[in-house]
Amino acid sequence: MSEKVFTKKAPGAIGPYSQAVKSGGFLFTSGQIAINPETGNVEANDIAGQTEQVMKNLGELLRAGGASFDSAVKTTCFLANMKDFSIFNEIYAKYFTSKPARSCVAVKELPKGVLCEVEVIAEIL
Repeated sequence: MSEKVFTKKAPGAIGPYSQAVKSGGFLFTSGQIAINPETGNVEANDIAGQTEQVMKNLGELLRAGGASFDSAVKTTCFLANMKDFSIFNEIYAKYFTSKPARSCVAVKELPKGVLCEVEVIAEIL
């Protein structure tokens, strides 16, 4: 049986999906983009600022779902431009210190014109 996770400290879903779902001892987050949950807007224009906002959003979802960055087992990262890879990696590494398995791909376009999106699968603590 699965359980939906919701927190006002992360952006609400902009489509027909849940922020995150608990199932089988794991938390599955939907992809998070750089929306500030307080304003509902994308405020950063650069990859560094957007990646920081994505990590803040993920941190809130992980907490709300009973998980943490350290309990992450898999991430999937989407970049609008692979030229941003090294800056994205620097910021990502500050949060995912346990080095979960990861895929990182370039995509043609992301919602709201953002530069990155990240989803996480984490063990519930």
